[in-house]
Amino acid sequence: MYLLRRNRILRQSPAVRSMVAETILTPSDFIAPLFITEGKGIKEEIPSMLNYYRMSIDLTIEEVKTLWSLGIKSVLLFIKCKDELKDNKGTEALNPDGLMQRSIKAIKAACPEMVIMTDVALDPFSTYGHDGIVEGNEIVNDPTVEVLAKMSVSHAQAGADFVAPSDMMDGRIIAIREALEQNGLTKIGIMAYSAKYASCFYGPFRDALDSAPGFGDKKTYQMDYANRKEAVKETLMDVEEGADIVMVKPAMAYLDIIREIKNVVEVPVSAYHVSGEYAMIKAATKMGWLDENKAVLESLTSIKRAGADLIATYYAKHAVQLLNK
Repeated sequence: MYLLRRNRILRQSPAVRSMVAETILTPSDFIAPLFITEGKGIKEEIPSMLNYYRMSIDLTIEEVKTLWSLGIKSVLLFIKCKDELKDNKGTEALNPDGLMQRSIKAIKAACPEMVIMTDVALDPFSTYGHDGIVEGNEIVNDPTVEVLAKMSVSHAQAGADFVAPSDMMDGRIIAIREALEQNGLTKIGIMAYSAKYASCFYGPFRDALDSAPGFGDKKTYQMDYANRKEAVKETLMDVEEGADIVMVKPAMAYLDIIREIKNVVEVPVSAYHVSGEYAMIKAATKMGWLDENKAVLESLTSIKRAGADLIATYYAKHAVQLLNK
């Protein structure tokens, strides 16, 4: 008896495996998140995110140039707002000379072709650490959306290519789209955090920006991790309201959600390989339990295999260096 099909033929060497690989990572798949702080010459390691840093604008520019030289086409900006500038109205978020706005202008001047995406949410600017305006013990939706729309216009006027609302307020995508249109900002994209779950995996990120909620949690606006159909509903609504790219966050624990959404939308799907997922690989590597390089490439490949067209990851630079070897 002879076998008619020997599947191992297509696995027999690195060259053959490469030829028939179904999922291939490339530098242009990645969005590199960057944390920016005030000052000059500042590079502060984030304790819960080993080898990842908050940097001042001047050093951020040098990092952006390096990322571009490696083939990374997009950065996602987050800023660390000074405590004395925080309030419950997002006032500093709208400052045309604020840290975010200055960062956008400086990066665009230094590396014009880099696609700049900006975080749109109030938590870095809030005395409460919430993504929206607080009244009593409630994060109120509609007043928050008004500020998010103005914030998006401010980022776009500073030179952002995409705004990325991460707040999960109802109706913010259509409000942002209308605000951009009304201000003649018709070339600005929206990358909507459409399926953002209330996850424990965000902890290190909140250390990076000092943006942990001052009371309660974010479960009244971020999604319940038990839900799948709700993610599809939220995403389809965002597409209808004008989102150009949709996002699932986190990524690795939500590969099923990435695939569900990829199957129903006709816009690019992004996924956020979040700080806790990054920190777990770092911690296991430090203990000698994982080979970091192998874990990084396997993890990111799994996210793309699930259906992500773009991956925001703190491992973007590291991964591309591995791919370019």
